[in-house]
Amino acid sequence: MHLKNILKCFPLIVVLLGCAAWTPASAASSDLDGVKARGELRHLGIPYANFVTGQGDGLSVELMQRFAAHLGVKYRFVPSAGWDEVFGELTGSRVRPRGDGVEVLGRAEIRGDVIANGLTDLAWRRKVVDYSDPTFPTQVWCIARADFPAKPIAFSGDIGKDIGAVKALLKGYHVMGKNGTCLAPGLYGIEAAAARATSFPGSLNDIAPAIIKGDADLALLDVPDSLVALEKWPGKIKVLGPISPEQAMGVGFRKDSPRLREAFNAFFARLKASGEYRMMVAKYYPAVFGYYKAFFEGR
Repeated sequence: MHLKNILKCFPLIVVLLGCAAWTPASAASSDLDGVKARGELRHLGIPYANFVTGQGDGLSVELMQRFAAHLGVKYRFVPSAGWDEVFGELTGSRVRPRGDGVEVLGRAEIRGDVIANGLTDLAWRRKVVDYSDPTFPTQVWCIARADFPAKPIAFSGDIGKDIGAVKALLKGYHVMGKNGTCLAPGLYGIEAAAARATSFPGSLNDIAPAIIKGDADLALLDVPDSLVALEKWPGKIKVLGPISPEQAMGVGFRKDSPRLREAFNAFFARLKASGEYRMMVAKYYPAVFGYYKAFFEGR
């Protein structure tokens, strides 16, 4: 490489090497032996849908509480500073998505051992964390106010055709998503389909109310949050149809914590097989079984 090009890349190389040199020193403390030695499982979470309610409960909270008890350690919830910070709080390196890859921004303080709050499995996130086995099925839907002129699509049984039919409804309208999450418009080609695509500046939990208020014509919302919104604001919103194929959510682990991840997967398999997990899900998402019956029956 020409010296001039090397010098251009030098700042990024320093950042990457700095993060690489800094994070492994803390890695051991987050793997299984470190968690047991500390006597505490630190659960990083963001209030979102019914996974983390912000009131001390939620599906992810109960799941991590049970996992901590299974490991014989105390449970501690660690509120994350937000979606832009949560991966840094787990790994020690702040990043942001760049296509299917990531850009390293700098160092961060490691504050937790796992991320669990309805974390959708995305290609760019897999470069940052290792996922557990799927814990919840999801999909990105397009929602609108109840008085939006278009009707929900008629499902054809072909997900590609259904997504195309929904995108055809976006023409001429303002669609809102949330960058840095599974609702980022750029992940689904929304910019090309809609008149305008923007990123909502607030919490994911506030997207449905923003649509009801008329802040945008349409919004991207995933299945769990849509189910909560439909129950919370009956008759105020409607689902037009899917914007993505079926996706999966899971628990995020440091790449230096393989044994902790393996321990969770074994624990979760038993919890699911016993039927206890289904009862936990029914408490927070009673309507989900009508959409994803096969997932919860283990098929």
